[in-house]
Amino acid sequence: MAMTGEIRHVVVLGGGTAGWLAANHLARRLQSHLPDTVQVSLIESPDIPTIGVGEGTVPAIRSSLHHLGISETRLLREADATFKQSIKFVGWMKPRQGAAHSYHHLFDYPDILDSDPTPAWLQGKLPGMHYADAVSVQGRFCDAGLGPKLMTQPEYAGISQYAYHIDAAKFGKLLAEHGSNKLGVRHIRAHVTSVKVKTDGGIDSLITDCAGEIQGDLYVDASGFNALLLSQTMNIPLVDKSHVLLADTALAVQVPYSSPAQPIACHTLATAQHAGWIWDIGLTERRGVGYVYSSSHTSHEQAEHNLRDYLGPLANDLAMRRIPMQVGYRKKFWHKNCVAIGLSQGFVEPLEATGLLMFDITSRMLADQFPAHQAQIDQTAGRFNRQVSYAWERVVDFIKLHYCISDRDDSEFWLDNRHEQSIPQSLQENLEYWRYQLPSHYDFTNVSGIFNLENYLYVLYGMHYPTQIADRPGFAAPAMAAEQKVQAMQKRAAQLAAQMLPHRELINRIRQYGLQRI
Repeated sequence: MAMTGEIRHVVVLGGGTAGWLAANHLARRLQSHLPDTVQVSLIESPDIPTIGVGEGTVPAIRSSLHHLGISETRLLREADATFKQSIKFVGWMKPRQGAAHSYHHLFDYPDILDSDPTPAWLQGKLPGMHYADAVSVQGRFCDAGLGPKLMTQPEYAGISQYAYHIDAAKFGKLLAEHGSNKLGVRHIRAHVTSVKVKTDGGIDSLITDCAGEIQGDLYVDASGFNALLLSQTMNIPLVDKSHVLLADTALAVQVPYSSPAQPIACHTLATAQHAGWIWDIGLTERRGVGYVYSSSHTSHEQAEHNLRDYLGPLANDLAMRRIPMQVGYRKKFWHKNCVAIGLSQGFVEPLEATGLLMFDITSRMLADQFPAHQAQIDQTAGRFNRQVSYAWERVVDFIKLHYCISDRDDSEFWLDNRHEQSIPQSLQENLEYWRYQLPSHYDFTNVSGIFNLENYLYVLYGMHYPTQIADRPGFAAPAMAAEQKVQAMQKRAAQLAAQMLPHRELINRIRQYGLQRI
């Protein structure tokens, strides 16, 4: 431990995706593979399994993986990874014209800069067209089952924006190997039996069963829902959000493909149910499927019945794992010399891949703002806490948006989600404002907001939010201009699609031949 006040040793408690993301980001930033630099150690108990169902990501993960020096080819080969271009929501609104309602939340930004089709779409001048198809070509690629890049494009480049579906356990192993062998992370396999606390309330050291006493200058708590350091030792409470986000349980199951040639969707499928929703994610060797539900609105037995019914005969012999969810986030994420990352920091249902998104963003934030001296910890912690708290509040708002603007009234779950007392005031104010005003970049000025204008546009108008702009002077939406833009996008989509491969074929080729490194 440093005696001069310098921070020379960071100890990460907990493996899995969150712990290893944090360790990789810190080691990359602090150059831990070089002599006389800050040492990063990670303690991982061989007896504690990871949650391992966070299988969806968002495009920001590509920047992080490239930054860390991880090959995209390797990710696809070793983490059972596939491409993800969208989340397709099915049944989150009442059926329309006799058909189930669905919409895409795409990863390509909507094309609204030069000539925005949104006003014309809202005024009904593009009849029969999904909002996503009015502002982007990517939905057509998803529905056609096409991958987002060409074999001639290098790693992390594509025709359209994309993220990944990944096997969380295999991804954790990849991060562990990369952090240990490439970035200098010291991997300690041991179980922490007790925690020593300083007189000022900070963490002094961790006592293990087989690696002795481990002492650091800064500790990262990635110990999962238990939050051994920040919660159990330092008594930082959880800010409970279960009154806003009602789903509190997940059932998860791994589903084999019926044949090795079965097509793989390149979007997450999120299908609404009476008491929650079902995720369906296609990896190369299997599907990851799960039901997120409110135990106050259905029984565990009924939830399992609904999930098995969704899967059909495939589910007959499959074991399902029930996961209770603590919905909320810590009152503080950095206290004294301890920072929480991952489930120990907070958790909400994985509707928009929020888990890995927050793990990654806050890990990189910690690395980028890392204090050089212990005297800086309090000030840095204050800034970190404000930024991460704002991020979590905006995540809660965005997830709640999907529920509270739904017109479903077939169960108490959907009705309860529209009760005013369950909707955060910040979201209520925005929704009221957007009844008569298009959302704009002026509504999303804080860089810690995570979800921004583009995300809100896809969800608001995918769910037919009734922004009323028809009678506003200066906001006339020429139908001809909008139609011309849509026609140009359709032509461009057809040209691009002719060059693109079916998703599974693209994955197979990359796994066989590899991609050009950047």
